[in-house]
Amino acid sequence: MIYLLYFIVALICVYTLRHYWFTLNRLFGFQRHPYIDIDAADWPPVTVLVAAHNEEKVIANILAALMTVKYPEDKMLVVPVNDRSTDGTRTIINEFVQRFPGRIRPFHRTGGKGGKAAALKDAMELVETEIILIFDADYIPGAGLIRQLTAPFFDPEVGGVMGRVVPINVGANLLTRLLDLERAGGYQVDQQARMNLRLVPQHGGTVAGVRRSALREIGGWNDNSLTEDTDLTYRLLLYGWKMVYQNRSECYEEVPETWQVRRKQIMRWAKGHNQAMVTYGLHLLFGRHRATLRERIDGVLLLGVYIMAPVTLLGWMLALAVFYQGIAPLHGIVALLSLTAYAAIGNLAAFFEIAAAVKLDGNRQRICLLPFLVLGFTVSILSVSQAAVAQLKDALTGAEFHWDKTERFRKVAS
Repeated sequence: MIYLLYFIVALICVYTLRHYWFTLNRLFGFQRHPYIDIDAADWPPVTVLVAAHNEEKVIANILAALMTVKYPEDKMLVVPVNDRSTDGTRTIINEFVQRFPGRIRPFHRTGGKGGKAAALKDAMELVETEIILIFDADYIPGAGLIRQLTAPFFDPEVGGVMGRVVPINVGANLLTRLLDLERAGGYQVDQQARMNLRLVPQHGGTVAGVRRSALREIGGWNDNSLTEDTDLTYRLLLYGWKMVYQNRSECYEEVPETWQVRRKQIMRWAKGHNQAMVTYGLHLLFGRHRATLRERIDGVLLLGVYIMAPVTLLGWMLALAVFYQGIAPLHGIVALLSLTAYAAIGNLAAFFEIAAAVKLDGNRQRICLLPFLVLGFTVSILSVSQAAVAQLKDALTGAEFHWDKTERFRKVAS
């Protein structure tokens, strides 16, 4: 028990240092944006997949935005992937098909396996281009985004690309403001730092792109995965493809406006991430593949992000048990002090990261919201821990995974 306790203490120290390293790199290190300045080129044909399941509230917004982007019309095909929708999604898509003939080719899926990855896998029969861009239906791309996401693919080593996600409904309530801060820290600091340091930028599954030949080489979309983006990240990494993060390529999303929806979203992400950790963790660290040593280490740490909440809670319970049972009292005191220090310094690392993101974004007024992040962190820790327990139970009982769609809050476009 003592050895397990100190392993947990060492592990949370590693993650604390990782937060600080990334933040200091973003503030003072060399910044890599190798493809962002490509503005004029012989742009290749692209297919834009828009994943949609019961998205009548938002689907019109993204289709309208895609029809006005600055990309050659004859080289961009939009494929709305309507996955078994039972609302007005199909009707809205068909109206856009009539308004923009030849530019939108719908894929109406009426059956098959559930989940976004399964829908994208079936929709590949309509894809003929080498470059594939992926959006969720609640996102709104800017005019230049398609070119920015396509530019990295001029590099033949690039297998995937990811842009930055920015909440569009920030002013709805306290939760959306806190999620705006979290998104800023995750993209402005974490993702860009991993890009700077040549580590493992994560494919986000939306505001993203993938090379069709790379996707074919790794076996296509994994329809058994809860988070197809994390799964895709690691399969591309293991096969030696480069992942590019474009921090200045912004796209606008709708974040959850209620804590219940947020909790379900976190739980789905945690389950998918943990699923990928079990599938790829040991192979990434010790197997024979094309990833570099730094990519192996960072990739494993990235896989373990969502397991750290229950691990930290386990550390607290072990430390209290050791201390109160009188088993090696000195060790118990040291462990308690270490975990208490982590609660202060470790969490401060995440606050420091988000504060740095606020500074980099030039919006210092948001800094007053930092103390309220404790509420968001508490909900995240409890939700992630609950997801880990539920996932373990499902593994023991053989239950199949269930896909929870994130509820939308926008009004239906008229």
